[in-house]
Amino acid sequence: MDDMGNDTHTGLIVSADSEELILVDGQDREIGHEIKSVCHDGEGILHRAFSVFVFNDAGELLLQQRHGTKRLWPEIWANTCCSHPRRGEAIEEAAHRRLQQELGLDCELTYVYKFEYHARYGELGSEHELCSVFVGTTDAKPVANPTEVAAWRYVSPEQLDRELVESGESFSPWLKLEWERLRGEFKDALPTGSSGSTGSTGSTARPTEQTD
Repeated sequence: MDDMGNDTHTGLIVSADSEELILVDGQDREIGHEIKSVCHDGEGILHRAFSVFVFNDAGELLLQQRHGTKRLWPEIWANTCCSHPRRGEAIEEAAHRRLQQELGLDCELTYVYKFEYHARYGELGSEHELCSVFVGTTDAKPVANPTEVAAWRYVSPEQLDRELVESGESFSPWLKLEWERLRGEFKDALPTGSSGSTGSTGSTARPTEQTD
């Protein structure tokens, strides 16, 4: 059962290839709608998207490993949350919805910047997105939806920098593009918490391991 409208996220399927995404031009002007599967076919069709980076109070970034059933970049590590607004949905509203559905979190989100990118995943399709990037902070514990998230962990910015150099193939293309700019021209948008380890850095949690 595809109960995409329910905010009680744990174990529910919260995305479907049949959902309608918002097609845009290069200036983010809405020009139409198309189902997600078609938007990702071939070289992809430019559509509106968002990408969320959530930090804890120590300044560590929450990463998620994409579920193995994902059509594009399965089992690859990505930032906290990334998805698409649906037809008729405002982008910040969609970002809050998806953060809740995937990780059981909600926090204030700050818009940072917007950019267009294209990335192909072999013969299985492409992402071609006009993506808005948001940053937020919360110390609430993630409760991951096992239909979306294979695992999650916190990393310090310095640790992520090292991992991207040493094993960049383990990370999604959009994370690498966005993180480079967040660490550079938009560094003032990142939280100023300690970058030292709090004991959670590098420790991976999986949805089946979580308890109330």
